[in-house]
Amino acid sequence: MRYHQSGNIPQKRHTIFKSPEDKFYYEQLFGTEGFHGISSLLYHTHRPTQIKSIGIPKDVTPKIAVEKNIAPRMFKGMNVTPENDFMDSRKILLMNNDLKMGLAKPRKSMDYFYKNAECDELLYVHNGTGVLKTFVGDLEFVTGDYLIIPRGTIYQVELNSDDTVFFVLESHSPIYTPKRYRNEFGQLLEHSPFCERDMIAPVFKEPKDEKGEFLIKVKKENQITDFIYATHPFDVVGWDGYFYPYKFNIKNFEPITGRIHQPPPVHQNFEGHNFVVCSFCARMYDYHPMAIPAPYNHSNIDSDEVLFYTEGDFMSRNHIDLMDFTLHPGGIVHGPHPGAMERSIGKKFTEEYAVMVDPFRPLKITEEALKVEDPSYKTSWLEESDKTMEDRSQE
Repeated sequence: MRYHQSGNIPQKRHTIFKSPEDKFYYEQLFGTEGFHGISSLLYHTHRPTQIKSIGIPKDVTPKIAVEKNIAPRMFKGMNVTPENDFMDSRKILLMNNDLKMGLAKPRKSMDYFYKNAECDELLYVHNGTGVLKTFVGDLEFVTGDYLIIPRGTIYQVELNSDDTVFFVLESHSPIYTPKRYRNEFGQLLEHSPFCERDMIAPVFKEPKDEKGEFLIKVKKENQITDFIYATHPFDVVGWDGYFYPYKFNIKNFEPITGRIHQPPPVHQNFEGHNFVVCSFCARMYDYHPMAIPAPYNHSNIDSDEVLFYTEGDFMSRNHIDLMDFTLHPGGIVHGPHPGAMERSIGKKFTEEYAVMVDPFRPLKITEEALKVEDPSYKTSWLEESDKTMEDRSQE
């Protein structure tokens, strides 16, 4: 991230800062990893510590159905159940000790505030528009936006329609851009497939100088607890630093292509501890005269591979719908479906868009995932003659 400043701040940090009415503003250090990681300084109209009451924690631990998985699987995101409430709509499908991911189909805007006190969040907007409102400003979002929300951010989501769909990833470590695309000063390098101009910071809004009862739902250790605060959390008069939510649209990713097929790391967009996130985007296919554009079969020995299909037609897969998740576990060879390699030869361009997550520790499968699983996926690489024999053997 780069340094950003909004609103009014004092000339020197940790010094007296007052309003035109000679009232104190209250400074807050907002950051992670103790006092070592990136941070920002926020200046509040009121002390941000005024708790009126704390409710009984609600357990939201995802229920694991498959602890150890070795089978290829597909989950039909189209069949995930929508919910009116934003938090209730989050259906975690896959998880390990580093991350959780799934789908959310909220039907109504949030009438409360929310803070994830444990995980950074990545919300990919599969469909819909709206506004991510935070205590450091607003981010208007559209289809294709990644919303990167650092842990501890207090926010609300305002929806423009009731058909919004988010791909959701919660990370126990900070989510950054790939280190190999940054120099020693943190600046993105010339060969990076995106640059700082593509990362949009929140638009500062006038602070809310309000007292009353304000509900902030706080999530930590798989529990959501209702905190009632005495002042509006969006009372920040100014802030500066490196730690803040931002958005990045998948169509601002500039694909790296070559004469022969490029490996998945060229599509990397973000990373956390023990996982990477890649953006597969519309791009030229490989242009060697003998190139095979379809990906080659590969084993993924050291990581699972999850693909979320969000737009276009996917040349390496048969019978894939938008919002589908595919899971290819580490150690099991996977590759193009029958006929996909042959169909790809001679093709010049693809319009596909997908979000890929490669965790470096095996994923567990939740009960929510099994509700929408397509059990036929694991045998979908069989040739037609072999598939007919398989069907007959099961009769």
